[in-house]
Amino acid sequence: MQPPAPLRILLTCIAAIVGFGLAFMLGAGGEPAALTGAIAALGAWFAWHAHAPEPSVEPAGDETPQPSLDEVMEAIDDPMLLVSGQIVTVANAAARAVLGDHIIGEDVRLAIRHPAATDRLTLRRTADDGADDAPIELVGIGDRERRWELVVHPIWGRGLLVRLADRTGTHAAEKMRVDFVANASHELRTPLATLLGFIETLEDGKAAENPATRGRFLKIMFGEAKRMQRLVDDLMSLSRIEAEKYSVPQTPVALAPLIEDVRGAFHNGIVENGDRVVVDIAADVPPISGDKVQISQLLHNLIGNALKYGRPGSPVRVTVKPASGNMVKLCVRDEGEGIPAEHIPRLTERFYRVDPGRSRSLGGTGLGLAIVKHIVERHRGRLEIRSEVGRGTLVSVFLPAAIAPQMGALSSKSHANVTEGTPNRTSAHIDPA
Repeated sequence: MQPPAPLRILLTCIAAIVGFGLAFMLGAGGEPAALTGAIAALGAWFAWHAHAPEPSVEPAGDETPQPSLDEVMEAIDDPMLLVSGQIVTVANAAARAVLGDHIIGEDVRLAIRHPAATDRLTLRRTADDGADDAPIELVGIGDRERRWELVVHPIWGRGLLVRLADRTGTHAAEKMRVDFVANASHELRTPLATLLGFIETLEDGKAAENPATRGRFLKIMFGEAKRMQRLVDDLMSLSRIEAEKYSVPQTPVALAPLIEDVRGAFHNGIVENGDRVVVDIAADVPPISGDKVQISQLLHNLIGNALKYGRPGSPVRVTVKPASGNMVKLCVRDEGEGIPAEHIPRLTERFYRVDPGRSRSLGGTGLGLAIVKHIVERHRGRLEIRSEVGRGTLVSVFLPAAIAPQMGALSSKSHANVTEGTPNRTSAHIDPA
């Protein structure tokens, strides 16, 4: 500890006197002895300062309390349990929402009632005993269709940390991929088998010599080849749309001329009774911001479906009007048999058909509404399908309107030659959903 100031002064004086006395006793004169005393005094003073310890400063402690394991678990979105001695001691909010509030204090085998998880949940082990740590797939917890991945982590001194990861979306995407490959293979194999069968038949001289039979076979073969062509075209179109889904279209497109072009195409013989299409376009509809080719394809698919599945001779009504949020609402309504409610959520799946036989007989590929959905997504729009059995179906598409150049006041810090006449695109492509 550093001595107080009076003691340091006293010790310095003693050092000066001792130094003076020693110098004088060794024969030094008055002035040399005084100088020696002064040097001794200075040396003592600085020695006390040099060896005096610095005042201790308490390190600043972290005043923020560290979160507990329970608080960390509560902040995680996945259901998590802390199990000690097969009893659930902690369950976060996600786990309580899936398994129920009653699971705390309950046997874990009752909280997660699944035979595949029992052995893992009741396993007493350490982290290095070589037990199998592979996740376990569970089905039906919380909901019959939900799929979970169970992972168990031993925690030294606390028991087992159990985590349930929801894999329903991943499984659904994988199933859709597998179904798509299987359906595409089936859709291509069927007309191909028909073509091969008729070609083999025509190789027989008797069938080839009969003009009526040959003409009928050739007509069927031509229809099957066209069906394959439509399917390949739709698959390629769907692939192109998916490849461009991150490229937002920015070209202003007027819907009225496109609708008239599609209406004229149906009227000119693509389907019968093309004049059934009744168009009603509001006068104040702005152009949309979109891809002209894809919007035309969207219109062909929606109006074509309405004509095919509506009652013969019934009108197909196409209306266009402005909607809130700088959107344009396009509606296509038919007066057909309608679609049962359980089918509506799956209508935009690839190759999904409410009535497969009827769809194929009308020339459908099963990809029309899937293409419409992807076009709408690329344009940052929204698709709605409503139907009533016996009365018809209404398909509504919301597309972003193109924003005109803003010619208002300029910023005081902007240069007029640089900013004047520049379109403001900051909100043109925001998904309203």
